[in-house]
Amino acid sequence: MISKTINKLHSELPATVKLVAVSKFHPFEAIEEAYSAGQRIFAESRPQELQAKVRQLEQTRPDMSDVQWHFIGHLQTNKLKMVLPYASLVQSVDSQRLLEAIESWAASNDKVISVLLEPHVAAEETKQGFSPEEIYSILSAASAGEYQHICFKGIMGMATFTDDESVVRADFAALRSIFDECRLRFPSVTNEFTELSIGMSDDYQMAIEYGSTMVRIGSMIFGERV
Repeated sequence: MISKTINKLHSELPATVKLVAVSKFHPFEAIEEAYSAGQRIFAESRPQELQAKVRQLEQTRPDMSDVQWHFIGHLQTNKLKMVLPYASLVQSVDSQRLLEAIESWAASNDKVISVLLEPHVAAEETKQGFSPEEIYSILSAASAGEYQHICFKGIMGMATFTDDESVVRADFAALRSIFDECRLRFPSVTNEFTELSIGMSDDYQMAIEYGSTMVRIGSMIFGERV
């Protein structure tokens, strides 16, 4: 089932769209099956689970060394050491405090961390994220030389959880607008600002219409959480 779905998605997605397989809450064996079907990018949302899976991969499957790990959950500043050494991309940078902590950790460890900034456009108050103005302020500061140890790769966002397609489309349009405005206003920082990570199992096809370059698909590939 996993292999069949991975193959189907790889054949259907445009060449410009990366498939991020959301493996959170699923066993390592599921990752192995997806890898065998050609999947290379996996996403986790809990620091401890990411660290454990990375270590298991290193110890038992050195042949899978080309796996890329993305972090997509809410990241607490006291958990950075469980994520930043392993993640090729932190998709869910949702606060100034987290951004400053990542910069500090990266400077101390002589690394450059790739991130996506997460705006809050969905209707749910519980969702984290920046206002558009806060994102523009961050990129303005980066243009002035701040954040020497962070590479801003783009925007990640989630649409409102609803069956109303018009609401979901409005959220995707808002996220695309923020992404385009960033690229327009801050060309010195946005040479690598190319990723728009929107769309999940239920709405990824719609997200592609709005320019998604990464779709985060979990339940469609791996089934419901275990």
